Amino acid sequence: MVVIYHRDYKVVAIEREGESIIFSAKNISKAIFEIASYFPNDLLIWCEICLKPNINFSEINDIFHHHKIMASYSLSEKVFLSDLIGYVEDSPFIKINKKVRYPTWLMSSDVGGIHASVLLVLKKDLSKSENFDYFLNSLAKLAMFKGLFCYSEPALLIDVLENDDKHKKNNFLLFRFVKQHYKIQWTFLLFANLFLYERKIVFLPFFLSLFHSKKVLSENLLESIEVQSTKRVLDNKTIDVIIPTIGRKQYLYDVLKDLSKQTHLPNKIIIVEQNPQTDSVSELDYLSTETWPFTIKHIFTHQSGACNARNLALEEVTSEWVFFNDDDIRFDEKLIENVFKKSVQYGTNAITTVCLQPNQIQYFNDTHQSGIFGSGYSFIKTNALAQIRFDMSLEFGYGEDTDFGCQLRNLGNDIIFFPDLKITHLKAPMGGFRIKIKKQWEDDEIQPKPSPTIMYLKRKHFTDEQINSYKLIYFIKSIKNQSFIKWYSVYKTLQKGWESSIVWSKKI
Repeated sequence: MVVIYHRDYKVVAIEREGESIIFSAKNISKAIFEIASYFPNDLLIWCEICLKPNINFSEINDIFHHHKIMASYSLSEKVFLSDLIGYVEDSPFIKINKKVRYPTWLMSSDVGGIHASVLLVLKKDLSKSENFDYFLNSLAKLAMFKGLFCYSEPALLIDVLENDDKHKKNNFLLFRFVKQHYKIQWTFLLFANLFLYERKIVFLPFFLSLFHSKKVLSENLLESIEVQSTKRVLDNKTIDVIIPTIGRKQYLYDVLKDLSKQTHLPNKIIIVEQNPQTDSVSELDYLSTETWPFTIKHIFTHQSGACNARNLALEEVTSEWVFFNDDDIRFDEKLIENVFKKSVQYGTNAITTVCLQPNQIQYFNDTHQSGIFGSGYSFIKTNALAQIRFDMSLEFGYGEDTDFGCQLRNLGNDIIFFPDLKITHLKAPMGGFRIKIKKQWEDDEIQPKPSPTIMYLKRKHFTDEQINSYKLIYFIKSIKNQSFIKWYSVYKTLQKGWESSIVWSKKI
């Protein structure tokens, strides 16, 4: 392990195994590549010299448990690019919970680390910016969806106080970053958002950013780096499967057959069958008339709703892992076996898979940290679920999967997408026994727009800047096919619907 100490982005000392190393490059963005070339098999740690006594060396091996991990921690509550980055980024990676290990590409020069092998394969595609914070954020933003695992990691330091004064807003760097790392339309949207919500006209930063080219990484750069985690995630390798179902008898039967053919069999299948008709009984006769190679826990309820059904099922889980399943999917016999192999290889306790309809094209082909959680095709270690349940405020609405994923991340869990773990979603027609659910706001003269459940989700997990940007985009989509003279009336209608949505989001 090599530790590079710097002050204001200038290297002041480098140590390897406690011994000083002579260096030539003063700029840390350049020095870090120089050191990586000399020690290609080492973990490289950077640290502000004033924080040297606070580095938590005892946790380093656990933090960087495989070579494709980049982690840092900022003492400032304000991120380097400022909260204004929320105007262009709508992912859950922006609103960081600094108390836990949290997936994010928002890196800090205060303290952090990366393996030398990662820097060496990315060397040709990265510019060595004089601003080390800009360099780190650019590296992470470019590489995160190519297979680099990036985190805000409080365990890097011990006994430190946060400092809110380090990063000042720099609109020139912000616009440059957006132009170099996002589609060009986001640069224009950032300008519009700052005018509308910050009451600022930042023409010069906007104009100068247009002269910067978009940064991209070459394909498959990180594939040459072997991943083998030292973190222990499997003990007894047991797994329970939870399946909510309503009126899809044959589809559910096929799912059970797929589960019965697994090379690594589940211990228990927890089926929550819903039928809101008060005099109804179960239609799943094959649960008792056929022999299955696992225990089946069958719960029958007259209360419909996927959130409630999955919460009921989670109360019955006793195994080490949980497979969140749907009643209209299909998969091969090695799915669970391969999931466990991936969990061991990457040291992860939350996995999401490819889940596409037949003949649907797969666009994402890199293993990466996912901003998505799917409640019908994901695997979670049970101890990560102790404080998490599906939010009943989102029942019969939208966003319960996103909310569940955000809950996982806020408790220190990362959700990893594996492109070679595949599930087919048959998208079966709605089963019977469903009744139309009347929303509380359906009779209102002013209908809430967007849906109050979406507004509830946004207000719960996203920043004000992200919500405001969502509002602007919502308006742009609303006027897309309208003549110019109708824009104002469309805006007035949208504003009333937006206010109604906020009101209802606080009630549900």
